[in-house]
Amino acid sequence: MFTLLKNIECYYPKYAGKKNFLISFDKIYKILPAQDKCEINICDRIIDCEGLTAFPGLIDQHVHITGGGGEQGFGTRIKEIDIGEILMTGVTTVVGLLGADGYTRSLEVLYAKAKALELEGITTFIYSGSYEVPAVTLTGNIAKDLIFIDKVLGAGEIAISDHRSSQQDLNKMLELSSQTHLGGMIGGKAGVVHLHVGDGKSGLKILKDILNNSDLPIEMFVPTHVNRNPELFREAIEYCRSGGNIDLTAGEKVGIPVPEAIKTLIDQNVDISRVTVSSDANGGSPQGVAAKINVLFDDLKDCVVNKKINPEIFAVSTENVAKILKLYPRKGVLKENSDADILIIDSNFNVKMLFSMGKLLIENGCVTESISGG
Repeated sequence: MFTLLKNIECYYPKYAGKKNFLISFDKIYKILPAQDKCEINICDRIIDCEGLTAFPGLIDQHVHITGGGGEQGFGTRIKEIDIGEILMTGVTTVVGLLGADGYTRSLEVLYAKAKALELEGITTFIYSGSYEVPAVTLTGNIAKDLIFIDKVLGAGEIAISDHRSSQQDLNKMLELSSQTHLGGMIGGKAGVVHLHVGDGKSGLKILKDILNNSDLPIEMFVPTHVNRNPELFREAIEYCRSGGNIDLTAGEKVGIPVPEAIKTLIDQNVDISRVTVSSDANGGSPQGVAAKINVLFDDLKDCVVNKKINPEIFAVSTENVAKILKLYPRKGVLKENSDADILIIDSNFNVKMLFSMGKLLIENGCVTESISGG
């Protein structure tokens, strides 16, 4: 019933020094200074973590769990994501979504895949919708999806400034956003509108128009892919300064890579608490090649190892995401009574262990046999 992690350096994601963690069932039961004695006789398992470091499990808010792609024909469809791929990168919570293809892929299958991944040990949520507006839904209405479907956190990924979007006008976007906001309020959910921002000439214009022509709260919108080109990134910086959230896409090669983007944001004194990073895993590309979920951890590692940014930057994929999605303090932080989602790495930033909801799913860098079907 109890697992004790001894002598582990901790980032909550703020640095907290060396601690002992006592895990009970799916929760962090106690966090004690490493020098304090624990009642080890109540522990079923004791793990000495000397030389290791703990972070909250990563939250990836943009994953094509049923696959994406297909925009260059049926032969470019991307397969579903595998649980092993997720766990080996330190991710314990994912939000699944549809992309450009809301026709041959469905929300029903997305929901089923989310439930399957949950049975394999991680926490899952989904967005209703796809690129187009009016949005595809499970119940016929975005607000009803948020109210009645347990896993739905908001609408996404709704495309703007992209030739693949439905070229929606302001009134349609206002209606979608209002339904999402109301559904979130009634359903006790975040009610976020997760926006795919393309390379189009209008940038964030329609998002600014929504905010200028309504009383909707700015924090409910999460524009993603904003590091895809320099001009959009500059616009995103100013949007963030105005109080908005921005989401960077990991693994970016053509635009501004995440480590470089975060270094720029820090140097320009932008509020990092409004910045998040996601992977766009298993989404398609013009070449029909899938994005990999490992880019999220790799970019965070690169921030620390090569850009010399404080490891507290892991907050962009832990605490910051949890607060935007209204999962905090259950998720995104190492605190007593929070979910026992704990990423443990060695001094070379190799994933050594991963606890998800209190279950040890990665041990010595390998997926354990406790995973369903494993």
